[in-house]
Formats: sequence, C-alpha cells, structure tokens
Amino acid sequence: MINVAYRLLGSLAESEDAVQEAYTRWYAMPPGRRNGIASPGAWLTTVTGRICLDVLGSARARRERYVGAWLPDPLPGPAERAHGQGSDPVDQMILDESVTMAFLVVLETMTPPERVSFVLHDVFRYPFAEIAAVLDRTPGACKQLAASARRRVRAARAPEPAAGRADAVRRVKEAWENKDIAALVELLDPAAVMTADGGGLVGTALRPIEGGSRIAQYMVAIADKAPGLELLECPVNGEPGLVARHDGVVVTVASFDVAEARVARIWVVRNPEKLRPWAREG
Repeated sequence: MINVAYRLLGSLAESEDAVQEAYTRWYAMPPGRRNGIASPGAWLTTVTGRICLDVLGSARARRERYVGAWLPDPLPGPAERAHGQGSDPVDQMILDESVTMAFLVVLETMTPPERVSFVLHDVFRYPFAEIAAVLDRTPGACKQLAASARRRVRAARAPEPAAGRADAVRRVKEAWENKDIAALVELLDPAAVMTADGGGLVGTALRPIEGGSRIAQYMVAIADKAPGLELLECPVNGEPGLVARHDGVVVTVASFDVAEARVARIWVVRNPEKLRPWAREG
C-alpha cells in the first residue's frame, strides 16, 4: 500500500497518511462487515487508491501555494537510511524504474485519473475492472486513461544505461568539487535544466535554471558559499545521485537524467522536511 501510495503521490508523508486513513476506515467497520470482505488486501488497496485520488485532486491548489518548484520526495538506499529495517515507510519501498525521479516527474504531468489508472495497471498489474472501482468509471474508460498516460511516458527520453549514468554523476561530482566550470559545462547538455525544491524553508533557486553554462556557474557559486560541503555518491530513488552534507547533516539530494553521456536534467531537493529519511543518527 505504501508502494502504491508513493507512486501516486510522490510524497512519503502523504503516502503514509493515506495508508493510515485506509486502515482507520477498515477498523471503523463493524466486525461482521469486515469478516464479509473476501480480500482485505484488495479492499485496502482500493480505498488507498481512492484516498490518493482525492489528495491528487487537491494537490494542484496546494502546490500553487508552494514556494518555488515542487519535486517528489527523494528516497535513500538501504545504506543511507537512519532507521532499522521495517521501522520506516522507506524500508517497505521497492526501488525500481517506477520510482526514479525522472519517472515520478513524468507522473506529475498526468491528470489524477490518468496517474491512478497507469500506476495501478502498468506498474502493479491491477485489472481495469478493479481500477474502475477506484475511479468510479467503466473499465473501458480506465483503459483509455492508462493509454493516454502511457503515451506521456513513451514521449519521455529513454534512460541512459546504468553504467553511463553512474560515470556521468561521478564526473559531475569531481568537477563540482574542483569548482571547474569548464568541466561542468562539458558534462552538461547545452539545453540542460536544473530544478530545485527548497519549499521556502531554505535558500535555493525558485525557478528552473536553463542552459548548461548557467547551471555550471550556479553550482560553482553554491560551492563557494558553502565551505566544508561534503559530496557523496549515493543512490537516489534507485539511481546514481549525489548527496551533500554539511557538518554531517544531509542538506541536499540531487538526481540526474543522463542522455548520450551528458546530464540533461538535475533535480535538487533541499526542503529539510523531504530529507528526513536521509538523516543519520549519531
């Protein structure tokens, strides 16, 4: 259920709230009614989907009030988690291509019904008859919604092979540490775009920065303003990424989209509320 909710909402906190609400509704039912449900798991997933659909419907208004760009919550790999196995929603997350930052950003372009239909059918293999119960539409209509969402995904750039992505990120880290603008410009696509999410809680670019040269200059300026910043290569949503720590505290998590050995997109999350799963103990 957490896996479904995160792919639908892109927010760990909202996903956990949706699942808790589903369980609240489950235990609020009379025991006789609960016992009459043949598949509790299917019921809970259906209710979670409906709750997520409502959340998505109100998300547009909330994100219009959000300070700067809104990005999905970045997920750490097992080595970066602060909590023991099973004690955090992230520990239950399956990391695959359907949770990469690039994929989640594409999901953000879909309408709520498209997103629900696509995620439940194409990612979790739910039949359209069950999805129809979530969306209160016919199975045929849900199939059309999923097809429309699928076209959006196919229109996105095909990902670079894993080895190429890791090499590009490693070279960006080295150039950034050396404050080498020329090297960064060479690694970045001329039409690259950097989007940052600070949530109004920390300083960051409020609008996307476009162009490899401008991004390189911005990255070096940030490095100049933050002496002692430690850069680490870490998986972010299952993909090669970079984490910046200051005095041992994670302050930035960066995801990358690589095409033809050059970085085309950078997604930077600095909102501390979204970095809580990255906090280290001690």
